[in-house]
Amino acid sequence: MTFILPLIEPTLDAGLEARLRHKIDHKTKPLGALGQLEDLALQLGLIQRSEVLAFENPQMVVFAADHGIAAEGVSAFPQAVTVQMVANMLAGGAAINVLARQHGFALQVVDAGVASDLADHPGLVKRKMAPGTQNICLGPAMQEAQCHAALQAGNDVVTNLPGNVVAFGEMGIANTSSAALLLHRLAGVALLDATGRGTGLSDPQLLHKQQVLGRAAAQHPNAIAPLQALAALGGFEIAMMTGAMLQAASQRRVILVDGFIAGSAALVARALAPQVIDYMVFCHCTAERGHRLLLDRLNARPLLDLGLRLGEGTGALLAWPLVQSAALLMREMASFESAGVSGKDPA
Repeated sequence: MTFILPLIEPTLDAGLEARLRHKIDHKTKPLGALGQLEDLALQLGLIQRSEVLAFENPQMVVFAADHGIAAEGVSAFPQAVTVQMVANMLAGGAAINVLARQHGFALQVVDAGVASDLADHPGLVKRKMAPGTQNICLGPAMQEAQCHAALQAGNDVVTNLPGNVVAFGEMGIANTSSAALLLHRLAGVALLDATGRGTGLSDPQLLHKQQVLGRAAAQHPNAIAPLQALAALGGFEIAMMTGAMLQAASQRRVILVDGFIAGSAALVARALAPQVIDYMVFCHCTAERGHRLLLDRLNARPLLDLGLRLGEGTGALLAWPLVQSAALLMREMASFESAGVSGKDPA
């Protein structure tokens, strides 16, 4: 099968943008006093095509998959942790479960390619492409057909979700390796700069990871185009998340982008459809070495910088109150005129 890009409309609307800016600028505050929240409110208004912002049925989708490159010892944790953490999420005990409950997000976990079989569960969506990708030091992570199927599966997962907000997270031992390689290949970031400590590598372990990723990159010198790079160097959860982001944008949903892995999916999605970036709220900057460089390449300003390196979508939900605040300020804060408050002295 061949993945067909969904139609994504740019959010650009000069008339609406002017009305939104006028509304923001005439709230009872000095011009620009709410800083980045004002830019966020403008973005949300353009996504929703409205001066009155509202959120409905927010969704949290966590994509899980294993990576063959884990066999090279690039993670501080064994590959078995992927399926163990998926089980923890399905039991309600992971950090993302706590935050989803706190903020009222419906949570689904998608088996994109976990190496173990998973029992049926109401919170589990089974879309396994294979029991993990291949070792990218030896060959491509996935075949071209698998890559297209994973993109389509992500698209399908989002298509029938309710609501107008969707947050994306992931779980997969060794997936920072794929994210670093995609950042290197698609954004031209030096591999040493793109490669971080992941699950908490020591200095010798980090050096080993950098050497392994150098071998992996050299194994695929011709994987230059976005889908070539994704198939050769990526992961099933990254590919599926990419398709999900593209579909969410085509449905004009607000997309909450989590950390480094979700950011790598955003990087691929933007390479395929540049307008998808209009719908993305970049929620935080992680402690992973390459993440800030990735955000810079996307011209993205994250809402938070808490030194997180957990994944799962946790950073996206920690930033959610700021997104809510931007919408509420837009909707409920008085204007100078309605409140009878004098504006700035023209002199």
